[in-house]
Parts: sequence; C-alpha cells; structure tokens
Amino acid sequence: MDVRGPYIKLAQLIKLAGIAGSGAEASALVRDGGVRLNGDVELRRSRKVIGGDLVEVEGYPATIEVRVDCG
Repeated sequence: MDVRGPYIKLAQLIKLAGIAGSGAEASALVRDGGVRLNGDVELRRSRKVIGGDLVEVEGYPATIEVRVDCG
C-alpha cells in the first residue's frame, strides 16, 4: 500500500490495510479499544501514524509496521 506524506491517520490505515471494510468500521474498532499503537490502546481514530509505528488490531493475526519511503 502506498501512502503519500509523512503520516496516515490511524482509521485510514486500518481501512487501507483491509482490516476494516469501511471508514466507519475502522473508526468503531479504534473507538471500542480494539487497536494498539506501539503497545498502548489508542482511542483516537485520527491519531497520526508515522514511520516506525506498530499497529495491532484485536482479532487480526498480524502487526502492521509503518515504513516511510523517502525515495
């Protein structure tokens, strides 16, 4: 997945990763405490996720590692 810019909002990342079928579903996952950012529960759907951040979603078997390609 390609993201332009230095960050992506947490709910957008969850949707683009295919974990949630819609933005509303992604927002609900965050709001309901089902998402961890760098090991801590994150309740802000618009939290900026940057390179090096690790995102874990409850019920999803993988961790998303955010990388930034500056090339």
